[in-house]
Amino acid sequence: MQSEAPTVDAYLAEVPADRRAALQEIRRLCKELLIGFEESMAYGMPGYSRDGTIEVGFASQKHNIALYVLRTDVLNPYRDRFSPSAMGKGCIRYANPRKIDFDLIETMLKQTAQSRGPVC
Repeated sequence: MQSEAPTVDAYLAEVPADRRAALQEIRRLCKELLIGFEESMAYGMPGYSRDGTIEVGFASQKHNIALYVLRTDVLNPYRDRFSPSAMGKGCIRYANPRKIDFDLIETMLKQTAQSRGPVC
């Protein structure tokens, strides 16, 4: 679900309370690890771009939290850790916020910051 929120703070204020802490942690990791990236609202969700290209984003969807890791060289090696139904072309869908592997997210964000591979 796309948001009309003008800022990431406003976006986080409107997400369901049971997802807010997980989304705030994803944001914290993005801000800490994606050095040189710009945070913005894009496509109705928070996004992180470098050189004008969005490489990471996250969203509270109807049935899940979606994490978009758009560098294929970063996301593809981890596909086997998720069921096919939890994966999209550049997206990981977490149905349960309490089961998010923040260590894996941290690893992928570090790799994204170092990567210049293709964006899907």
